[in-house]
Amino acid sequence: MFNLKVSYSWAHDRIVATRRVMVCIVLLLSGIAAHAGELVRSEADANRDATSKPFAVLEFFGVQPGWTVLDLLAGGGYYSEVLSNAVGEQGKVYLHNNAAYMGFVEGLDERVADNRLPNVQTIVAEVEDVPIPDASVDMALLVLTYHDVYFTSENWTVTADPLFNTLKRVLKPGGVLAIIDHHGTPGSGKAQVQELHRIDAEFAKQDIESHGFKFVAASDLLENADDDFSKSVFDPAVRRKTSRFVYKFIKP
Repeated sequence: MFNLKVSYSWAHDRIVATRRVMVCIVLLLSGIAAHAGELVRSEADANRDATSKPFAVLEFFGVQPGWTVLDLLAGGGYYSEVLSNAVGEQGKVYLHNNAAYMGFVEGLDERVADNRLPNVQTIVAEVEDVPIPDASVDMALLVLTYHDVYFTSENWTVTADPLFNTLKRVLKPGGVLAIIDHHGTPGSGKAQVQELHRIDAEFAKQDIESHGFKFVAASDLLENADDDFSKSVFDPAVRRKTSRFVYKFIKP
């Protein structure tokens, strides 16, 4: 004989479970919308989002509305645009490049054309001459550029001490130094910078601490176990798919 009581209980439990799933989906979609706001991604940016995960990365770093952020050696401004949305109308983003970087930048003019990012100020200056007031920045971000302080070439002038001195000058006490860079082979130090544009994560942590910053946390958001540390980051086999360390420091 069919048990109506059991059937009703089972149906009720299924309805409750379905409602819970729907609520979770709504909350998830709301969270995604909150991160993206009114930001409309270009096709190139949307493709990069899949492996760079910028919204999750900025959440890890704790970016808040109203912050002032320095995107140092920002290239074409991929992160600057996401930051522009994250800090909102009351916030500010400095999109910085030096003269050497400007020779390789693509898409920057289109990104900032017609004042489409009104809270973003572009700066072209050497790192030691960045025209930003002392102790005025809530976060400084270096995306895939920290290793360049140990890269040498005829036209490249960025070295560690001037860069870190500028960061210490412009950051507020307690301000965040956000570092994302390509993993090098563990134990390799800076030996792979010149040829592969990779750097050992543990070396990076100790080096940045030695320049006066306090390590706070690391994230595995951009780790990729399939990366080949013997390949240049520009090799098509790993381009945009390298394993990257994500480190959060603060200025004491």
